[in-house]
Amino acid sequence: MPKVFEALKWASSFLKQAGRDENAGELLLLHHMKKSRASLLADLRMDIDKQVWEIFQQDVQKHAQGMPVQYIIGCEQFYGRPFKVNEHVLIPRPETEELVQGVLLRSERLFSEREQIDVVDIGTGSGAIAVTLALENKKMRVSATDISEKALAVAKENSEKLCANVHFYQGDLLNPIINAKQKADVVVSNPPYIPDEEIMELSTVVKDWEPTLALSGGADGLLYYRKIVEQLPDVIRYPGLIAFEIGHGQGKVVKSMLENRFPKAEVQIEYDMNGKERKVFAVLSL
Repeated sequence: MPKVFEALKWASSFLKQAGRDENAGELLLLHHMKKSRASLLADLRMDIDKQVWEIFQQDVQKHAQGMPVQYIIGCEQFYGRPFKVNEHVLIPRPETEELVQGVLLRSERLFSEREQIDVVDIGTGSGAIAVTLALENKKMRVSATDISEKALAVAKENSEKLCANVHFYQGDLLNPIINAKQKADVVVSNPPYIPDEEIMELSTVVKDWEPTLALSGGADGLLYYRKIVEQLPDVIRYPGLIAFEIGHGQGKVVKSMLENRFPKAEVQIEYDMNGKERKVFAVLSL
């Protein structure tokens, strides 16, 4: 059986030839050997167990064919916590952590006197946003919606495993919240925002594996923003906070949608760690 460093070298070379991320081999080996990175690097000359080697090779080949490492492992880290992911939910991205951070900072300022902050996460997917907000700010009473029953099953499992108190509703966008006659201080969403014609231009790792339902935002990528903004007056309280993740180049349009619907709102576009438009925040004052 090969040693750890030989297995990593093989995986790196194999994935490079396939045009995939060479570092994926290390993530897969960490998973199968149940080691930390420091421990793995300390054991580079250790022989790999036969069963681990066989499964590792299969998984490297799966990733070479396009399957995301996160789906192979069944997990992705978000805000320092492990979230279960599968083909029914979008893989949480670091950019979305910035959206969560923005919501937490603004909520602290806006609702400092409150004992309870009612939050709704629209299109929750894996539950990453909803669960993280509930755990990071104990004042937040979080509800989350998703149209996909299978996505909600993943979100509920993540919520239970991480001991977060989140109420989940199946339905389209804000409809379940409106039907339940609930109001919210904070509405946050990372809706599908990729224009339909651009879906086929995405990496095979994304377009062939991640759910199209969670990616496709209609002809111009703005379909769900329009729908949500239309529904918001039925749900949002004053003072209130609205937070969207957006695609690059969508900031001005989403900002103007919010300003048209809420003329007195203070609306800001924020860039992500890569210098791309990624978040729009609207603060509604009394």
